Amino acid sequence: MTIEVLTLTGEAFEAALDDVARLRIDVFRHWPYLYDGDMDYERRYLSRYCGSGGAVLVGAFDGAKLIGASTGAPMDEHSDDFGAPFAARGMDLEHIFYCAESVLLPEYRGRGLGHAFFDAREAQARRLGRRYAAFCSVIRPADHPARPADYQPLDVFWRKRGYEPQPGLVAEYSWKDRGQPTETVKELQFWMRAL
Repeated sequence: MTIEVLTLTGEAFEAALDDVARLRIDVFRHWPYLYDGDMDYERRYLSRYCGSGGAVLVGAFDGAKLIGASTGAPMDEHSDDFGAPFAARGMDLEHIFYCAESVLLPEYRGRGLGHAFFDAREAQARRLGRRYAAFCSVIRPADHPARPADYQPLDVFWRKRGYEPQPGLVAEYSWKDRGQPTETVKELQFWMRAL
């Protein structure tokens, strides 16, 4: 089996958005996100990337099937919810590239695609002259009833990539958890590295 990783921008990015939306709904419904998504919400969320000249979609394809995707955009062109913690610290958003979501079907994990996703997004950040790359991870309590007993956080992988959690640098974002009637606010811990 040959997996092809492609960096998509502009029209190619827009053409893949529905496939990315379906993949996000499928992968993010599991721990730690527990996201109860729908296509309308996804299209609204992903459309913000279409208005960003610096946005990038990294797609992993098994033949014609999208099996993984990773998004990124200049922080100053993304949602204010994510830029606000940096701005509150007096950090210039024009120096930061936001490595947004990465989703990958479970049967394709452990093949180096996570590294390929970061490599491509960091390359886009460098092309745009950004000095830092940042992403965030959802904060869930260790004793959350939905946490799988065998769950392994990705902290070791992220640290090997040079990222470190930034104390006190936390975003808030709302989404609907599976089994819940409405959206609730979640806290997300930012990780960052110099490029």
